[in-house]
Amino acid sequence: MATLVQSGKWIQKGLEIIIAAISWMVFLFLDFLEVFMCIFYRLLDEFLEGKAYSSCYCMELMEEKEKTGDCHHVAQVEVDGESELSETLHRRRNFFRGLLGSLGISLVPKGWRNGESFLQMRNGTRWSDCGCDSCVEWMKNADDPKLHVVVQEPQTERASWVDSKEREAENVIFLHGFLSSSSFWTETVFPNLSESAKQNCRLFSVDLLGFGRSPKPRDCLYTLKDHLEMIEYSVIGPYQLNSFHLVAHSMGCIIALALAAKHSKSVKSITLIAPPYFSSLREDASMVALERLAAKRLWPPLLFGSSFMSWYEHLGRCVCFIICRNHKMWESLLKFITRRGNLHFTFIDLTRHTHHSAWHTMHNVICGGAKLADKYLETLRMAKVKINVIQGTRDQVVPIECSINIQKQVQEAEIDKIANANHGSVVLGREKDFTRDLERIWSSVADLH
Repeated sequence: MATLVQSGKWIQKGLEIIIAAISWMVFLFLDFLEVFMCIFYRLLDEFLEGKAYSSCYCMELMEEKEKTGDCHHVAQVEVDGESELSETLHRRRNFFRGLLGSLGISLVPKGWRNGESFLQMRNGTRWSDCGCDSCVEWMKNADDPKLHVVVQEPQTERASWVDSKEREAENVIFLHGFLSSSSFWTETVFPNLSESAKQNCRLFSVDLLGFGRSPKPRDCLYTLKDHLEMIEYSVIGPYQLNSFHLVAHSMGCIIALALAAKHSKSVKSITLIAPPYFSSLREDASMVALERLAAKRLWPPLLFGSSFMSWYEHLGRCVCFIICRNHKMWESLLKFITRRGNLHFTFIDLTRHTHHSAWHTMHNVICGGAKLADKYLETLRMAKVKINVIQGTRDQVVPIECSINIQKQVQEAEIDKIANANHGSVVLGREKDFTRDLERIWSSVADLH
């Protein structure tokens, strides 16, 4: 028996070594492809648009190293500056980029730029982004851009929570996760509200900046500050929200924490679903978040996809070019295959962004927000804001310890672990139960005020 156990351990160890070796070779190949596509896009952007729309971050890093000999200078300046860029944009390691940089070899010959544009893009979009009517609809109000917000007003008759004390309607702001939109809430929570909640709650489901039907400006770096200002300008200000609840999923949780900390006197409760929270204690908190959420691993496939899109700026742009720019074709094809007139909203939402908006939001919000998360939680703890966390026990995107660590930081926070639920099914597939949980949270806070 002992021999069999020992043999099993050796087999397992051998498999781990083989998988690690294959993983190393795959990502080494991707490192090479990334450098090649860096050169390709650099030349093609300048050829088609007259000049490179913006230097990629691997290019900026190499140029800065040529000037100062310090590869971390750019990241430090940007993080401490007003732009609030995450250091993960510059510190993503790449074997071949590092090799070329150490040899002082430039990826693109100097003096290449000719300043002439050979392609006039429709509606001012990039050649690699979709220019269909639905994707550029926000440009009709380019002079005064606001987020797309779905508002559900309370029904005329007021009852239950507010009858006795004549309270005002409970305002609730919903923030979606990465590669999603307001549909995540309007298709799940809104249809399953009880009659009492319909009569007493005013709901705001937001398309975050760069996603869904909201603006996707090219000159924006999609920092936390950018997201907060747009929510304030599009929702809190126009609707004069003096008090509100927050409900957020995944990436939206970071934005919700920042918004709640900024308006701690107005927030009644904050409900975080699968929050990607990592402690801010370490100086490289942003890099820790990137390593944990998008580790360079081949398995599971979901993690490989995250690492591919998070570590490789130019390869990710290739994916967005193929999928997002041609989303109309893919939607038509899928409708034909499935024989369905309407596709599931999660598939539609998956393509409603640009590479620029998704790339910067991933790094500047999800990763960059890690270095500020503890500060936000401490502000909410001091303000005695009710914090509720909900996460599935089989979440392969956000580690379950993220929720546990929030409770360690704020002992009053309530954690609800949903058995056998993953990152999406913590809401999808249990919409009624999830909505009832939200209503209990809102009503319990209303009873205290």
